[in-house]
Amino acid sequence: MRRLTSSKAILAMRTRLTMRKAPRQHSKMPVALWLAAICAWSLCAWGQAPDSPAKQNEVQADGYDSATEDLTNDPPAMFARFADTRFWLSGQANFIFQTHPPFHAAYSGVNSLSPNYEKATSRLLTLYTGVRLNDSTELLVDIEEAGGSALSTGLGLAGPPDLDIVRNPLLSKAPYLGRAMIHKVFALSKDKIENERSFLSLFPELPRRRLEIRFGKFSTVDFFDQNSVGSDTHFQFSNWTVDNNGAYDYAADTRGYTVGLTAEYEDRHWGFRFAEALMPRVANGIDLVWKPWHVHAENWEYELRRGILPKRSGIVRLLAFTNYANMGIYRDAVAQFNEHVVPVPDITNHPWRITRKYGFGINVEQNLTRNVTAFGRFGWNNGKTESFAYTEVDQTIAGGLGANGTMWHRRFDRAGVAVVTNAICKDHQIYLADGGKGFLLGDGALNYGRENIVETYYTAHIWRGLYAAPGLQHIVNPGYNRDRGPVLIPAFRVHVEF
Repeated sequence: MRRLTSSKAILAMRTRLTMRKAPRQHSKMPVALWLAAICAWSLCAWGQAPDSPAKQNEVQADGYDSATEDLTNDPPAMFARFADTRFWLSGQANFIFQTHPPFHAAYSGVNSLSPNYEKATSRLLTLYTGVRLNDSTELLVDIEEAGGSALSTGLGLAGPPDLDIVRNPLLSKAPYLGRAMIHKVFALSKDKIENERSFLSLFPELPRRRLEIRFGKFSTVDFFDQNSVGSDTHFQFSNWTVDNNGAYDYAADTRGYTVGLTAEYEDRHWGFRFAEALMPRVANGIDLVWKPWHVHAENWEYELRRGILPKRSGIVRLLAFTNYANMGIYRDAVAQFNEHVVPVPDITNHPWRITRKYGFGINVEQNLTRNVTAFGRFGWNNGKTESFAYTEVDQTIAGGLGANGTMWHRRFDRAGVAVVTNAICKDHQIYLADGGKGFLLGDGALNYGRENIVETYYTAHIWRGLYAAPGLQHIVNPGYNRDRGPVLIPAFRVHVEF
């Protein structure tokens, strides 16, 4: 459906102490032009003083020991960044190679993960730009090019292993506009805090208490459901349901972007954000519906910067969302099949109608030591309505650990391990068991069981902005099917920060 990421810069961006994601396709000549453009711009900045080291965030200024102090340090880049705080120019290239050996499958359908040996490599190139227009307003524009391929074209798993892939091979192979937004800050207090600049916020400092408004094209998970340990395919995990809440069917086209408005209130120890965004015309579609009075999505998140363990810092985020779109109802699709209206259930076989999907999530991160942070997510949605924008998950529970290499004397290395278990509601199960297809799943039958995933990785800093990361995923009951799997997916990632 799309890729999302949030580079470490995004994660650091939530100064105050939180964190933040991106998408892909093919091309030959555009890749060379892309890299040349990044290099040319970066060389212009060579010799200028690099940005100052990571600054204290709002919480640290208050004496608060940030749960992610070391995990969100800006990683070294290939070239020095512009020192002028009015402008931002950076880039990244992310390549993920994955494979899997043959595995047991009693049967397969058109949307199944292939039981035969496969290999695939995805590619994601991003150019981040921005300009600060005045002390409270900035313009941010990102261009992306995505390509390569996914295992089984991204089908067959509720938790696909590579978040950098776009699952529509028919999309244009040319670079495309990723983000384009205006960011406005309204000061609600006179005192200032230092801000960790990133491609989502160029301001060197911000009012401690403030209202932030963003309008334009963005990824909803740039600002919602972020996590310093599991939200970044550039340096951390790559499974969809580890890096994001699988049950969060957030507004997005197949590349992971939407158009809308966000409003965010930030105070000393807490924050609240809201987004109104457009939904796609069809499940996993590239076209958005430009009638927000009919088709729209609302997102709410409350963030409390307080640890669960005594004298240990942490963050708790409470999420809720509602989607209104042309979504089918699983029970209706099964009824059509039982009444012999259709040969197999078809969730798209209905006239245009607006239905509602809603859900909530909990996102927790907790500092265990200075260099080790634990995280956990829980998500649920009313699975009776068609999975539409992210993935086919109605309930998810995930948890894991992230470690910074400082503890073994490699400051910019990191490692992590995570476990996630995904599920779907009864109506969704019956639909798939009767031979129905979603935009990700459809084995032709279903012997239901929860899809359980374990992922681990190690990201090593090689030189300047070059990183290499071996990884491994083990998936039991792929696509919720006990008759298939388990499957082992080794991976190797190469990442370059420009």
